[in-house]
Amino acid sequence: MTRTGDDPRVAELHTVVARLRRELAALPAELSDRAVAEDELAELAAMVHGGAPDVLRLRRSLLLIAGAIGSVSALAPSVGQVRAAVDRFAESRPSRFGDDIPAQREPDQSG
Repeated sequence: MTRTGDDPRVAELHTVVARLRRELAALPAELSDRAVAEDELAELAAMVHGGAPDVLRLRRSLLLIAGAIGSVSALAPSVGQVRAAVDRFAESRPSRFGDDIPAQREPDQSG
């Protein structure tokens, strides 16, 4: 059972991963790296079932998925949604020293 009610980011990631898995399964085209994409989507789904997943593992899986199916334009919107969901986990992550650091910094407006 997923713990999607604990964190809306987890619920969103669960939804978009399930959608991309369905779309990939329905795609009739031969993809040489289909198995890689399917394995990584299964890994993402497993991470979601455990609650808030590790950001570095999420990004690794996303990179492998994008590399495996990134050139398939029919899947591009769903891959983008998975990326956006993964990015939400990185919006604020703890540093090595325990402080929260923002994932993106505002551009310097001086001079």
